[in-house]
Amino acid sequence: MRDPGLPTLDQLRVFIAVIDHGGFAHAARALHRTQSVISYTIANLEEQLNIALLDRSTRKPSLTEAGKALLADARAVASKVDSMRSRARALGQGLEAELSIVVDVMFPTCLLVRTLEQFQREFPTVALRLHTEALGAVAQMVADRRCQLGVAGMAANVPANIERHAAGFVKMMPVCSPLHALAQEAAPIPTAVLREHLQLVVTDRSPLTEGRDFGVTGLRDWRLGDLGSKHALLVGGLGWGNMPEHTIRRDMAEGRLLRLRTQEGHELEYPLFVIHRGDDELGPAGKWLRQQFIQLDHTLPHDAF
Repeated sequence: MRDPGLPTLDQLRVFIAVIDHGGFAHAARALHRTQSVISYTIANLEEQLNIALLDRSTRKPSLTEAGKALLADARAVASKVDSMRSRARALGQGLEAELSIVVDVMFPTCLLVRTLEQFQREFPTVALRLHTEALGAVAQMVADRRCQLGVAGMAANVPANIERHAAGFVKMMPVCSPLHALAQEAAPIPTAVLREHLQLVVTDRSPLTEGRDFGVTGLRDWRLGDLGSKHALLVGGLGWGNMPEHTIRRDMAEGRLLRLRTQEGHELEYPLFVIHRGDDELGPAGKWLRQQFIQLDHTLPHDAF
């Protein structure tokens, strides 16, 4: 038995049209060709592949078992070519092929999901790479050109070539488990009392924030690399710490975490900035996404998930 030949893209599209439109005649009308051309093309495709794709024993051709299997491949090939042509058209118009972004771990996940959903609808041909980091690591990735765009939190030693655009803030509040000793302290809790207890802190290893503390009060602390670990330890009663309100709203409502009323205040604003290198021009997709982050309404509920 000879090996299958190499079918053309046109043959595959005709094959798909015959199935999608319910027969040779309907496919011919949809493709603006004669029925005989459609029949000839399918016959040639079957000859190329050395296998029958359609059962012609009935009035309306139907897929053979082999045809069913190969139809999925034909659709995949046609879809890939369409995507390639669409991306080539976009690149010819100056659109980026890929956009890498990095977002601070404190940024509300719900808002991020909504924004990226809109991005995919607006720029379906642009491959998006997403990273999440803490503190200075966000600015570091942008400064090192590993990402073109970032949403950074607390101001760090940002390089001079990084441009910043104010983009709202995240409300932070000190919390602990109801089982923690601080839960029994009368409000407002003195700073001296807070310092006696283990504080859980999200940190990073970026040179931009090396040796600097943000919101650290405790004389003893555990430095954690991600917000999820900090949350789990807080709920477990192993310490106290500041958390974004949107991440603990349900925990407070269900009694797993309590807000601490301290003499320094029971909440603070964690500022957010959209950042990018000033010496690198953002493309159309990057500029669009930058504007979306700047205009986000942070007053919207963040507990949709």
